[in-house]
Amino acid sequence: MKPLIGELPQKAIEDERKPIESESNPEVQGEWPSATLQYGQGKVKPVGQPYTKTIVVPKTKEEEVDWIAEHFGGDEHINYAVYVVDDPTAPFHPPKNKGHEVMVYLSYIIDHYYNLSDVNIFMHAHQNAWHNDDLLGQDAVEMISRLSAERVTREGYMNMRCHWDPGCPAWMHPGTVEENINKQEETVLAQSWSELFPLDPIPKVLAQPCCAQFAISKERIRSMPVTRYIFYRDWLLRTTLSDYISGRVWEYVWQFLFTGNHVVCPKEHVCYCDGFGVCFGGEEEYDAYHKRYTERENLEEQLRKWNELDQKFREHPEEFGAELQPPEPGKDLELEGRIKGIQVWCEHRLQKAKEHGDVAMNRAKEVGREWHDGDGF
Repeated sequence: MKPLIGELPQKAIEDERKPIESESNPEVQGEWPSATLQYGQGKVKPVGQPYTKTIVVPKTKEEEVDWIAEHFGGDEHINYAVYVVDDPTAPFHPPKNKGHEVMVYLSYIIDHYYNLSDVNIFMHAHQNAWHNDDLLGQDAVEMISRLSAERVTREGYMNMRCHWDPGCPAWMHPGTVEENINKQEETVLAQSWSELFPLDPIPKVLAQPCCAQFAISKERIRSMPVTRYIFYRDWLLRTTLSDYISGRVWEYVWQFLFTGNHVVCPKEHVCYCDGFGVCFGGEEEYDAYHKRYTERENLEEQLRKWNELDQKFREHPEEFGAELQPPEPGKDLELEGRIKGIQVWCEHRLQKAKEHGDVAMNRAKEVGREWHDGDGF
């Protein structure tokens, strides 16, 4: 399918305190409420009825996103909206290149508030990245292809990353005054929070898996009026925080906005199973797999260091002696053999987990969700 053609909102909501009406929040009425809404579970469609999806991606002029059209261009149920942040002549572009992906995500919601897909998938421009799910090859195509529209619909909001590290279980502590180089935004979170959510007390902890890639249902987005999103985007446009910091502030705010919870850290095996259909049979089985996977990574690191030392020994043997020992002969072959054995085991186990997750009843059973004959995912 061709890229989604943007449609500006057909009407403007002039009064920011206009009562909110939402199917999932029928009791939410009155003035602009606290962001802590009591969200209910969404209702999935009957089995076999397709979900429409839109992939929302920010990019620079130099970044390539051909992978989106290549893999999803022929799917009649999937649209994509690619915002070029540094090209004001592009069909999709934000009002200002600031706040990293945040400006684009909010702009998409504002631009398409009255024309949303059932499931809206917010992703970065790169197909392969370290923060994409390991068990899906760190591949955005695999993540989008295997994403359960039913889980997104039920939950309303789903982080596309299952692994807790970094981000969970207690990553950000608003009010911290001592800067952490890995969490530079932490020292400004309290002030930013009071500006974004003036009716909500500053939380002690904010946490979810990194790194600002998630899927949201149409119903969950519309549980708040479009003026709320305009307000948040205006904050981003006005704030004196830098492009980098203002974007990072939001990385651990999205889950609060769309779930009402400060901490959203679902168990990894639940995320993989119910979210992507990779079901090992339970938490213990998933942990056993992850232990072997981590063992392989550690062995690969040992092999890398052995190869570096071997190369140095061959180039500068005079530097070796009592203090610097040469690499152990044959150690590389031993490591390679162990790595290969674990890799074969992991590949077999992962394939079995995907096959197990292809059965709707297995997913429900593993995550403790009620299921009846004839139910879908």
